[in-house]
Amino acid sequence: MKILNIIFTILFLLFAALQWNDPDPLIWIPIYLYAAVLTFLAARRKYYPRLYLLGIGIYLLYALYLFFEQNGVLSWATEHDAENLVKTMQASKPWIESTREFGGLLFVIIALLINYRAQKKGPF
Repeated sequence: MKILNIIFTILFLLFAALQWNDPDPLIWIPIYLYAAVLTFLAARRKYYPRLYLLGIGIYLLYALYLFFEQNGVLSWATEHDAENLVKTMQASKPWIESTREFGGLLFVIIALLINYRAQKKGPF
């Protein structure tokens, strides 16, 4: 678990740094930094189940919003034939940005769920 959490921490710090040129960095930098702090603490065997649940709950609500919004994930999948999300780094269409953000939230949620489960069972 320690190595996995170190990898998560490094990735989340990198993701936060890459948000500086994003249209909404004030939303995404804190999202990734929150996950980075919790995974860093988990790597040091310090678990905070309530903070995991808080993050998971908020991020799930935001993911649902991104899924169902007008130019969200559902729109990308059904109206835009699941257009390639990584053809260019520029998110020239709103459904591409929403779908990428949805993926980022899922990644954070998975990391928090892994640590929530690990602290319930004890470290692997």
